Amino acid sequence: MTSPSISKPGDWNIPLVIILTSVFAAILFGLVSVTANPILVIFSAAILVGAGLMVRPAWIVWLVLSLGLLVQGNLPLYIPDSIATKAAWGVSMLGFFLMLLAILRVITVPSTRESTPVFIWVALGFLAYALLNSLIQWNSAVEYFGGFKRYFQMWGLIFALAWLAFDEQNIHRWRIFVVIAALIQLPFVIQQVVVFVPIREGLSHFVPGLIPIDVVAGTFEANLYQGGSNGEMAAFLIIIAVFLLTRLQENQITLPRFLLLLPVILAPLFLGETKAVVVMIPLVLLVLYRRELITRPLYGLVILLVGIIFIISLAYAYLSMTRHGSLDDLIDETIGYNVEGSGYADFHLNRTTVITFWAERQGAHDPVSFVFGNGLGSGHTETGGHVAMRYPRHGISLTAASSLLWEMGVFGFGLFASILILAWRCAGRLRKESAIPMVRADAKALQAILVLLGFFLFYRASMLETLSIQIVFAMQLGYLAWLHRQHVSTITDNSVHE
Repeated sequence: MTSPSISKPGDWNIPLVIILTSVFAAILFGLVSVTANPILVIFSAAILVGAGLMVRPAWIVWLVLSLGLLVQGNLPLYIPDSIATKAAWGVSMLGFFLMLLAILRVITVPSTRESTPVFIWVALGFLAYALLNSLIQWNSAVEYFGGFKRYFQMWGLIFALAWLAFDEQNIHRWRIFVVIAALIQLPFVIQQVVVFVPIREGLSHFVPGLIPIDVVAGTFEANLYQGGSNGEMAAFLIIIAVFLLTRLQENQITLPRFLLLLPVILAPLFLGETKAVVVMIPLVLLVLYRRELITRPLYGLVILLVGIIFIISLAYAYLSMTRHGSLDDLIDETIGYNVEGSGYADFHLNRTTVITFWAERQGAHDPVSFVFGNGLGSGHTETGGHVAMRYPRHGISLTAASSLLWEMGVFGFGLFASILILAWRCAGRLRKESAIPMVRADAKALQAILVLLGFFLFYRASMLETLSIQIVFAMQLGYLAWLHRQHVSTITDNSVHE
C-alpha cells in the first residue's frame, strides 16, 4: 500500500501568499468602499480591473478607447463635474497599465527592440527626461505626480501599439471603431445644440464669459459651466476624414462609400463654433496635396479652392449660430485674442503673447530654467503650479508649447517636437517603400495628421492634459509604430525567403 505523500513546507508558500494577498486586498477595498471617496473608489477599481486584464492587453485597449472617446467626455453634462473628472482617473490608470506591460515586454523580449522606430525611443527618452528633470527640481508631490499623470496618462497606448503583439485583426477592429466613433459625434452634437445650448444661454446671464455654443463637443469633454473640447472633436473628425481621403486616393475605399461617410463625419463642424478649423483644414490639404501643387498646379488649386469654399461655409454657419455680428467683427475679434495684444478668455496672455512672455521671463535672466524648465506641473495654471502662482491670471499654461517651455525648457520642448518630426520622416519612408496601397495611404494621412498635431501644440494645452485628444494623439503615433514594425517584418521575411 502506497503511503500518502506529505507536502513539504515550501509547497504551501505560493498558496499562502495568494490567500494573504487576497485577504489584504479584500480588507483594503472594503475600507475604500466605505469611505465613499470617488477618487479612491475609482482608483481601486481601475487597479483591480487593470490587474485582472494584464494577460489581455487588447481588452485594456478596448476599454481605453471606448471609455475615453465615447463615455468620460459626456459625463459632466449629466453628473457633478467633480465626480465626472475623477471618473476619468480610471481610464488614466488603464493607460498606465498598458505602459507597464509595454515596457516590461521591450525589456524582456529583445526582438521587440529591433523593429522599434526612432521616434518611439525619443518618446521614451522624453518620458525619462521629464521624470528625472522634475525629480531634480522637486517642489511638491502634488506637482510632480499631477504633472506626470496629465502628460503621460495615455502614452501607454503609444508604447503598447509599438511593442505588444497585436495582430492585424486587432488593428482592423480598432480602425473600424474610430470611424464609428467619428460617425457617432453627429447625434451627440445635435442633442447638445437642441438641449444644452439653450440651457447655457440662460446660464450666461449669471456666469460671466460663458459662451453657450462651446458645449457642442460631441462625446469629447464638455460641461454646463465651462468651455468644451470642441476644437479637439473637430481635429478628431478632420483626422478621420484625412484617412478616408487618402484611402480613396489609393483605391482602398469606393467613391460611394466615401461620399456616404464624409458628410456625416464633417457635419458636426457646422453645428458648433471651432474657428481653428479655418486653419486646420487648409493645413492638412496643403500637406496632402503639396506635390500636386508643384507637378499638377491646376489640380492642386482646385482642391484648395474646394477647401476655401468649405471654410467660408463654416464661417457663415458660425455667424448664424452666434452673436458675433458681421464676418469682419468675427475676424477682428479672432485676430485680437490670438495674435495681437488682447488676452484669451479671462487671461492676460493669448496664444502668441504666451510665448513671448515666456521668452522675456525665462531668457537670459534664468538660463537654467530656460534650458531645463521648472519641472512637471510647475507652470500649470488650473492646479496652481508654483511658477504659475508668480503670474496670477496670466495663463502661462494656455498652450502645450508654453507649458512645455515653462516646465521642460527648450531642451524638453525640442525632444517633444523631435517625436513629431521623426514620426513624420518614418511615415514618409513607409509611403515610399511599402508596396501595400493601404499602408501608403495611411502613411500619407499620418504625415498630414502629424502637422495638425504640431499646430495643436500652439493652439491649446489639451495634448498635455485632456484625455480624449491624448488618446487620438497616442493612437496616431502608436499606429505608425505598428505599421513600421509590420513593414520591417515583411522586409525581413522576404530577405529570408530569397
